[in-house]
Amino acid sequence: MPDATPARATAREAIALLTGAAGFTEHRPPPSPLPPDGPLGWAGYDAARERASARTGEEESVVYGTGVVGDRACVLLSFEFGFLGGSLGRQTGDRLAAAYELALTRRLPLLALVATGGSRMQEGMVALTQLQRVAAASVRLRAAGLPQIAVVRDPTTGGGWATVGAGADVVLALPGAQVGFAGSRVRPPDADPYAYSAEGQFAAGQVDAVVPADELTATVTHWLRALGPHEELPAAPVPGALSAGGGEPGAGAGTGAGAGTGSAAGTGSGAGTPSAAGAEPTAGSVPAAPLPETGREAVARARDPRRPRAEAYLADYFAVRLPLHGDRSGSTDPGLLCGFGLRADGQPVAYVAQCGTPTRPAGYRVAARTIRLADRLGIPVLTLVDTPGAANDAEAERAGAGAAIADTFAAIAAARVPVTTLVIGEGGSGGALALAAPGNTHVTVDSYFSVIAPELAAAILKRPSSETGATADQLRLRPQDLVDLGFARSIVG
Repeated sequence: MPDATPARATAREAIALLTGAAGFTEHRPPPSPLPPDGPLGWAGYDAARERASARTGEEESVVYGTGVVGDRACVLLSFEFGFLGGSLGRQTGDRLAAAYELALTRRLPLLALVATGGSRMQEGMVALTQLQRVAAASVRLRAAGLPQIAVVRDPTTGGGWATVGAGADVVLALPGAQVGFAGSRVRPPDADPYAYSAEGQFAAGQVDAVVPADELTATVTHWLRALGPHEELPAAPVPGALSAGGGEPGAGAGTGAGAGTGSAAGTGSGAGTPSAAGAEPTAGSVPAAPLPETGREAVARARDPRRPRAEAYLADYFAVRLPLHGDRSGSTDPGLLCGFGLRADGQPVAYVAQCGTPTRPAGYRVAARTIRLADRLGIPVLTLVDTPGAANDAEAERAGAGAAIADTFAAIAAARVPVTTLVIGEGGSGGALALAAPGNTHVTVDSYFSVIAPELAAAILKRPSSETGATADQLRLRPQDLVDLGFARSIVG
């Protein structure tokens, strides 16, 4: 493995960092010579290309071909920043389009290692229109159900960021990389440099993870395993219930410690009751833990801070988790966990998990993004519902709460892959229902689901606070009520 830091590595060093001893087979498009000094006849352009080639040993700013990362075959394309700043000209477009077509023909994922300054000035509009070629090739790959992963290196700016980079399904960035549409010489002089960094783009929800160089191969391998392509996959098993005393699995639950992001440790099977073989829980089955006797008790148990939360359920369910971060519109919601995971048996599952806080518009947008990506790639989805409701402050309204919730409802309604839902705490009205799978929702014994919180219902009905408990009973929000009403298929406990 080369010693070069990948943020400043050459195109081939970046490829070798990921493929290692497995090697890389380079491909080239059919020859398509440029006219003298390029399509614009830019004086000195040919000489500049010759100097770039002598300096880098490359014929163009992109190298592409097939390789193996970890144990997964893929098509790799890598930018050579030393060749005219990794800029995109017509022949670069030829190589990019050929790389996408190679992935389409061989039904392989596309892995782009990006380091570019954008479109090549010396080729004018001919260079700029290569972005349209890339966009069209990317759309064809999406339509075929094939994943696209980008690793953005230093620097990644301009049209290359806006197509190959930001247009990928998953965007990983190397620490300290300059990342942004505006390059360093064209942005306002007083612009905050953090906004144009990998870390700044992560904070703004434009990058899924900032990955240190020594973790890059393992992280990319996990993503390739998770995203496929796969043959038809079974539905996500219902998670087993966890106890309130530190997250130990309940009856039928997984037994592993399933590690967090990027970890391959853990052996949790996390299957649902009544068996650990992935069978569906039986509707109306008697749970091991006692059911709440009243609506007030159900609400109190769901709000108990000692109750296991989404993080504990995900840790038990997955051996490896790979977060998707941000709504791609400049915002994030730390109260919603989204991404893809690998279970102990290797099955990939996409997850969307509420953490007990009011879900913000950015959370719903990343949820819809995750569900649609999983649907396009044929990967089953697990949602964990736990929220008092959607965020209702003024900022949430300005950020488009209604539209974001509507889009999440639509994403689940349109999903062709199976979606499995477990309500693990509070099910607060439409903000919770947006993530619930019609016909495949299960509930834990310490959960409730209601059209409205009982306190708010009592207030609307102008009842005294002493009648909140009676109102909770009228709402029929207990787990057993939800099964009786046909909303939930089973109680997991």
